[in-house]
Amino acid sequence: MRDIMNIGVVNFNAEWGNKDKNLQHIAEYTEAAGKQGCEFLVFPETALTGYDDDSSTNVREEKMHVRLAETIPGPATEKISKIAVKYGMYVVFGMAELDAKDQKTVYNSAAIIHPDGTAETYRKLHLPFTEGNWAVRGEDPVLIDTPWGPVGISICYDTYCFPEIIRFSRAMGARLHLNVTAAPINECTKVSSRMTINTYSMINYMFIASANLCGRDHDSWFNGGSSVVGPEANINGSTYPRTWVGTYFEESGCDIAGLKLGTIDLEHADRTAEIPIFRGGNGISPDFRPELYSKMQKEIAGSAEFNKK
Repeated sequence: MRDIMNIGVVNFNAEWGNKDKNLQHIAEYTEAAGKQGCEFLVFPETALTGYDDDSSTNVREEKMHVRLAETIPGPATEKISKIAVKYGMYVVFGMAELDAKDQKTVYNSAAIIHPDGTAETYRKLHLPFTEGNWAVRGEDPVLIDTPWGPVGISICYDTYCFPEIIRFSRAMGARLHLNVTAAPINECTKVSSRMTINTYSMINYMFIASANLCGRDHDSWFNGGSSVVGPEANINGSTYPRTWVGTYFEESGCDIAGLKLGTIDLEHADRTAEIPIFRGGNGISPDFRPELYSKMQKEIAGSAEFNKK
């Protein structure tokens, strides 16, 4: 299994509703990253269309994201797949996905392009704010099979407010998790993005790559912060998260559009682990106890609060 990865995250200024231009820019960034030896490239949530809800109509079928939704695979992924094959790289970008089996169903998804050109999808599991006006919730976690081992993925709200997803991917062997995000400049999302990524990296001993929108969308402003955070050990042997690539949320220069490219060493995810959360030791099973948590979750799922019609 490989450890060293050249990874890119893009501070992307999507033009709201202009799918053709956004796709052109995604393709050009991918080409530029490939020429620089990028092996894994991550774009933000809804990079293909822009994020904000279409406030001009309350009719779902007329919403911008619904009108511009595409299947995966489909025209947009096929265009990016050709570049991914050319450079032997993974490319992930957010888009409104049309269900190929049900033309009335649209997801807030991340298209996952493999180096052989194949495309798969991760469908956002939790929909905050106005996203439910056009999208429906996904049902399945996704792990990407790569030469670096499994790589986890989640989209924005999934990442910041539901730590179970990142914990799942780490427990399944992922040393890298992708946060495909559209976190605007407001107090709720600023606090979530700034506080959670470093914390999740520290408690899970893993790398987290975030790609965020930047600049003006339709009504919202986004401030970027696209970066890769991962574990490091100091001279005292203590582990702490640091920014390996890009500029972290709310730091100076975090709002500048562009490709942030660098090299990470995923072996640090294992080397720096100080407590036996996932691997145990001295003949003791891992501290992480999924069978216990399963019992707890089943009790929650069976409660009246979570069985409301």
